[in-house]
Amino acid sequence: MPAKPLDGIKVIEIGQLVAGPFCGTLLGYFGAEVIKVEPPGKGDALRGWRALDESGTSYWWYSIARNKKSVTANLRTEAGRAVVKRLIETADVVIENFRPGTMEKWGLGPDDFKESNPGLVYTRISGYGQTGPLATRPGYASVSEAFSGFRYLNGFPDRPPVRPNLSMGDSLAGLHAAFGTLLSLLHRERHNAPGQVVDIAIYESMYNLMESVVPEYVATGAVREPSGSTLTGIVPTNTYLCADNKYVVIGGNGDSIYKRLMHAAGYPDLAEDPRMADNAGRVEHEATIDAALADWTASITSVEVLRILSDADVPSGPMYSVEDMLLDPQYQARGMFETVQGQEGEVTIPAIMPKLGTTPGQTHWAGPAEVGGSSEEVYLAAGFSEAELQALRAAGDI
Repeated sequence: MPAKPLDGIKVIEIGQLVAGPFCGTLLGYFGAEVIKVEPPGKGDALRGWRALDESGTSYWWYSIARNKKSVTANLRTEAGRAVVKRLIETADVVIENFRPGTMEKWGLGPDDFKESNPGLVYTRISGYGQTGPLATRPGYASVSEAFSGFRYLNGFPDRPPVRPNLSMGDSLAGLHAAFGTLLSLLHRERHNAPGQVVDIAIYESMYNLMESVVPEYVATGAVREPSGSTLTGIVPTNTYLCADNKYVVIGGNGDSIYKRLMHAAGYPDLAEDPRMADNAGRVEHEATIDAALADWTASITSVEVLRILSDADVPSGPMYSVEDMLLDPQYQARGMFETVQGQEGEVTIPAIMPKLGTTPGQTHWAGPAEVGGSSEEVYLAAGFSEAELQALRAAGDI
C-alpha cells in the first residue's frame, strides 16, 4: 500500500451524526487513524438512520464511518470522561460537535490539554461558532442554512424557499473542519508550534459560498433574490425541458459560446444580434433568449439536444438521478464508487475527493459493525490495563 498523507496522525472523533463524523471520514480516508468515541449501547444514532440493511445498520453508516475504529465511553460519568481525556492526551486531533460549553463542562475543553498535550489540534463544529450572542443556541443544518442566507436564494421567486434534499450545511461544515484541521497540522509541523482550536460554524460554512452577495449589497443596495433554475446576472444558464420529458442544463453565457448555442438551436438572428453580444445585453433580453431555447428543447429529445450542443462545443448536460450516475461511464472511469463488505454483504459507497496522484485515499473497511468493537485494542494501546478495562465495563463507563 502506498503511504498516505495523514499516516501517523491520530484523531479522536467525539462528534455524532453528520458534521463532525464527516470531518473524521475525510481525514481517515487519507490515512489518519480515526478513533470514534460512541456512547455505550446503541452508539451513534446515525447507525439507525434512513435505509437499513437486514442487520439494522444504516447504509449511510458504512459511508461516514468507513476506516474508523469504535470505542465506547460514557461521557455522563466522571470515569467515562477520564477515559476520553486519556485518549485525547495521546492524539494529534480531536473533533467534537457538541453545543459550545459542553466539552468545558465535562473537563474536556481545549484548555484542559494545553499542558498535557500542547500539540493538540482541537476541531470544533457548532451551529453558530464558539463565540457571539447565539453561540450556545442549538444549530441544526437546516436552521443554519437559513441563517447563512443560502436558503433565501434557493428556490423560485413566487414560492417558499426550499432546501436541497441533503444535509448540505453539515457536510460543508465537515469539509471546512477538515481543511482547518489540515492547516493547523501543517502550521504545527512547519513552525514547530503548538496546536490550536479550529472553530467551525455551520452557518459560516454555508456563508462561505455566497460569492458576491455581500459586496454587491454593500456597494449598491441590491439584495439578490431567488431566481429558480437561472443564475442572476448571467445569461443564458438554465434548465430546459425536452420532448422526452427530461431536463437538460445549458450554460451558454460566454460571448462566443452564446453565438454557437443560438446557431445550433436554429436562431441565427439572436446569435448575431448586437444587443446580445455581451452578458450585460443578454441579461436585458433574458426572457427572449430563454423562451427561444425552451421552445427548441421542447421540440426534440434530450439525447438530441445534448448531441447537437456537444457538436457545437456548448457546455450542457443531463439532469442526473443516482440511477443515472451509477450507469454513467464517466463516473465509472473516475472510480467514483467503492464496494466494501458490510454486515449483510457488499455495499457500494461513494469515493471521496480529492484525487491524489501518488498518495490516494481509500476505503479499507466499512464502518465498525460493533459499537465499541475496537475498545480493547485502542484502550490497551493508550496504556489502560486489563483490570482497569474490566472495572470500567462493570461500572458502565465503557
